[in-house]
Amino acid sequence: MLSAPAIVKLLDQLTNTWHETGDSEFSQQDDWLALVAHQHRANFELWHIEDEARAPGATDAELANVKRRVDETNQRRNDRAELLDRMLLTWLQARRLPNTDAPLNSESPGLIIDRLSILALKIYHTREEAERQDAPQGHAERNRERLAILQEQRADLASCLDDLWSETIAGTRRFKLYRQMKMYNDPSLNPAVYRKLVKDKV
Repeated sequence: MLSAPAIVKLLDQLTNTWHETGDSEFSQQDDWLALVAHQHRANFELWHIEDEARAPGATDAELANVKRRVDETNQRRNDRAELLDRMLLTWLQARRLPNTDAPLNSESPGLIIDRLSILALKIYHTREEAERQDAPQGHAERNRERLAILQEQRADLASCLDDLWSETIAGTRRFKLYRQMKMYNDPSLNPAVYRKLVKDKV
């Protein structure tokens, strides 16, 4: 069901393809990996939307629009990370897992995969900077050092994901679905929204 090497390979393939072609489409027969791809797409879009916010000369109106898109995309990112965990737990429950007596892992597979997704983007863009022909002196070397660190972090994290999954299957560890409980997109929970709505009604 879950293989960290397969996930890492897919994330790298999609990151390269989407940057090279500008195409958001992907073909994935496996429902699980298709969901991983959808979650990564949200991170991919979020990365580039946030780049727009840092563009010199951006107007207030442009920044407001970017902020709204960031909130919307970040919500989609979190929803899909939760959906990854839900799919895994459904698969496990059919096999009477996770073992409720096993020690609880603090981080779920969906959240780990979200971190792997972000690392795939960091690695792509850091490699891009390391290979930039017009970069100032020392830029390439600094980014090669950063790239080595990022690759080590990803290898460690992927190993942790595989360990968590194998231990969950063995009944020696468990995880839960943790909702992110984002408040800013809910008009009933964000004071800046509901106070404005009440004020407008008066």
